[in-house]
Amino acid sequence: MTSLFDPIRIGNLHCPNRIFMAPLTRGRATREGVPTAIMGDYYGQRAAAGLIVSEGTGVSREGLGWPFAPGLWTEAQVEGWKPVLEQVHGAGGRIVAQLWHMGRLVHPDFLDGGAPLSASATTAPMKAHTYDGKKPYEQARAATADDIRRTIDDFARAARNAIAAGFDGVQLHGANGYLIDQFLRDGTNGREDEYGGSIPNRIRLLREVVEALVAEVGADRTHVRLSPNGEVQGCDDSQPHDLFTAAGAALGELGIASLELREPGNQSSFLATEVEPVSHLIRPHFRGALILNSDYVHGTAETRLAEGVADAITFGRPFLANPDLVDRFRRDAELNQPNPRTFYTAGPEGYTDYPSLGEQQAA
Repeated sequence: MTSLFDPIRIGNLHCPNRIFMAPLTRGRATREGVPTAIMGDYYGQRAAAGLIVSEGTGVSREGLGWPFAPGLWTEAQVEGWKPVLEQVHGAGGRIVAQLWHMGRLVHPDFLDGGAPLSASATTAPMKAHTYDGKKPYEQARAATADDIRRTIDDFARAARNAIAAGFDGVQLHGANGYLIDQFLRDGTNGREDEYGGSIPNRIRLLREVVEALVAEVGADRTHVRLSPNGEVQGCDDSQPHDLFTAAGAALGELGIASLELREPGNQSSFLATEVEPVSHLIRPHFRGALILNSDYVHGTAETRLAEGVADAITFGRPFLANPDLVDRFRRDAELNQPNPRTFYTAGPEGYTDYPSLGEQQAA
């Protein structure tokens, strides 16, 4: 029976276990999106993960609307990532860059007053995090054909930069109500061209971006994340099972290394939903590694692997608070609890100062 501690080959990577680290926005880069030295400490501490997926990393100024998040569109950002990745690899780890375009969830403050880009002229609910506190989202503009071509090029450039920086691959962020998700779902995509209407049209941008990533870095270094659930950040679809099964099949045809699905397991998640899981419908159509995420603990993760749908599990908050999560699972040890107050603050508190099991036992 497959265990979390069994090795697995995913694309070009040999992963020593199936306890993967999920992407976690932490806000420790500079205002220009350049990674800082403390980020190397943070990721290096967690290098025992079978695979680390980096925090969401902007592919362009237009696509990044989170304070102090990192990017991959400038040479300074590439140079800033290099020592971070050297620490991960020096500790024996593997890490891929999550490529992020937030679409309509970019507040105009990040764009010098310009409107954010989306599938259609819609406005997200709730409020955006900005450098001046939380502010209501503003209406996006519908992407033109030129915008779409430029955005695909931005993803390709970011992938190229990721490999130049030393990442082991890239993951397209197609989940959680961001740009790719805004094109996928009929609740946010009201287009009447080849990118809107039918499911094949709505998955077109996903396919074209992934094709560009594959052309740039190879299918064996290309990964994708989707959230085949109900409404998230105002983004929803009337037929999620049909939509995401088709999306999974399209990605399977492209031969990418892995597909991560965020399917909330309980009502504590901000993605909590009544929509039944789609993973078992996607599994027959996707030949790569299928990775599941959201609210898993050691026991429930082992159960999902035993069912044969998932090949690995990504853990978010448990890895945030437990740099030695793999060892703690192996020993069935108690976990540190994360401190939400420090999720996005600057400095080491709640970032690099969570103790390992050995440190706690020695104290």
